[in-house]
Amino acid sequence: MFNYSKFEHEFLSEYAVKSDNSKGRERPMLPCNIRTEFQRDRDRILHCKSFRRLKHKTQVFLAPFGDHYRTRMTHTLEVSQIGRTIARALRLNEDLVEAIALGHDLGHTPFGHAGERVLSEIMGGFEHSKQSLRIVKYLENGEGLNLTYEVMDGIVNHRTAGNPSTLEGVVVQLADKIAYINHDVDDAIRAGLFTVDDLPKECISVLGRSHGDRIDMMVRDIVENSYNKPYVAMTDQVRHATYNLRAYLFREVYDQEVESKKEEKKASGIIASLFQHYILNINEMPEEYIKRIDKWGEKVVVCDFVSGMTDTYAIEKYTDLFVPRFWNM
Repeated sequence: MFNYSKFEHEFLSEYAVKSDNSKGRERPMLPCNIRTEFQRDRDRILHCKSFRRLKHKTQVFLAPFGDHYRTRMTHTLEVSQIGRTIARALRLNEDLVEAIALGHDLGHTPFGHAGERVLSEIMGGFEHSKQSLRIVKYLENGEGLNLTYEVMDGIVNHRTAGNPSTLEGVVVQLADKIAYINHDVDDAIRAGLFTVDDLPKECISVLGRSHGDRIDMMVRDIVENSYNKPYVAMTDQVRHATYNLRAYLFREVYDQEVESKKEEKKASGIIASLFQHYILNINEMPEEYIKRIDKWGEKVVVCDFVSGMTDTYAIEKYTDLFVPRFWNM
């Protein structure tokens, strides 16, 4: 039978995390004779309910208004693909990268960052990266997924301000940026917010004009700059162009009251109304949530419930609770 541990030690970079050197899990498990520990984590994430719900959660543009706009699921798959490409080229642990990438956004709210902002205001702070960790550590299956330390570290540290303890975690951190910057540009062009000719010329001259060219440039730059090095990073030129393009998105899309994003105000109202309703009507939540109140408190448990909703389920519950129905005698 193929020996993955031997393969990792012989083939992977000296800077890669080897699965048999993992810091382990909170609850020990018998080893699997055909999968590494990181492959098992990947599979546990892929088959969990929180992962399946990502297909009906907004990335930037509310998914119900167009089949071709990215959802949180498609974003996650793009991050995984980009991350695995970088990891394989750098001879890092591709399985670890894949597991982190698939789990990094499990804690995202319905309606994207609009939902996250509302819950942050209500809770006095809410970060989807920390909620993702909470899901895999405590909530999924009622006891968490019992993932390895390295995967959980990469998940909670995937945001720009994070500090992953592995190079594989850094790969996902960069792959996340590469994915959303480029697919949000693509979606914004589709939404008619700007054209490719409106993109900052200093960015396009470095990164490329097309969606594929820009991703290719960013990935190649990381690989060429980081091969056989104890770090994973872009060159200064490409990093500046990338973050200037990101800043352009904030100016023209994320922070703007553009026509295609006006529905966010309604979405924010749905999240706030649902939260308030369930705080006042705790017993209307599913039993699995009610059972957690003694441990976590009502406010945290309601946050878990509402943040875990899909866009469609949140709209459905709001309609059921707050929109009157016509009555026929």
